[in-house]
Amino acid sequence: MHPDSLFSRYQSLFPELKRLSRAQNTITEENVYQEANKGIRAIMDRMCAETMRPDSQFRNIDHAEDFLARIKSGAKGIILMEHYSNYDLPGVMYLLEKSGPSGKELASRIIAIAGMKLNEDNPMVSAFAEAYSRIIIYPSRSLAAISDPEVFKREEQRSRVINLASMRTLDRVRKEGNAVLVFPAGTRFRPGKPETKRGVREIDSYIRLSDIMMLISINGNCLRFSDTPSDMLSDVVCEDRIIMTASPVYDCAAFREEARSWGGDNCEDKKQLVVDYVMHRLEVMHEENETDRL
Repeated sequence: MHPDSLFSRYQSLFPELKRLSRAQNTITEENVYQEANKGIRAIMDRMCAETMRPDSQFRNIDHAEDFLARIKSGAKGIILMEHYSNYDLPGVMYLLEKSGPSGKELASRIIAIAGMKLNEDNPMVSAFAEAYSRIIIYPSRSLAAISDPEVFKREEQRSRVINLASMRTLDRVRKEGNAVLVFPAGTRFRPGKPETKRGVREIDSYIRLSDIMMLISINGNCLRFSDTPSDMLSDVVCEDRIIMTASPVYDCAAFREEARSWGGDNCEDKKQLVVDYVMHRLEVMHEENETDRL
């Protein structure tokens, strides 16, 4: 294990995390919504403060303020964000809260969409994830990875039940003035594996069911893949300058039309096209900020 791995660096916190944790590790349709654990959240904020350089920042807070005002007025909002590490959600919440009262309020209204793996694979990983309010889904990639026909049949039925409950919960929390945050690639970007940066087709459904959307790009990474990755606990903790940047607020219907114009008339998969356009816009934002960050 790398001496600066998450496990090595924060092993002393594990007893406290275990004591504070109340997560239900087996996901059913009854517990797809899991509210933030404030005790663990305080630990995560402390970790962010230790690893993010003081010149880290959340840029374009005025766009976030616009987004906040609209969801408070009843608009169904979605935030789509780049995904490089398991510090991305902690990072955006931490930097939003540091940016001022409106950032803090928006952070309090963000509910992340999370795959079951964070809850079910490792109790310590689950404890870290528990710091933030989440709606748990059964990802299509997890289902596609099952090769045993009997297991697939059983899990396919389970995925339907869980994801139906998740969509109902998503609708409820947004009617209460909250926003959902989704990683459109569905997984962390792995250097040398460009396929991990392609958006998943299902994201178009989230956009279609939303009124407004804000994109957030990420530059910098405080939790990087190790040379011999096994799980999140083997990731290497690094000090870095983190820049998170908000886009203007998009009207979702108009954005989907813009995506079709961008892709041309010959694209057969219109849903994938919309998600590809999301990833394109995020990549443009990322590149614009990277030179300045360095």
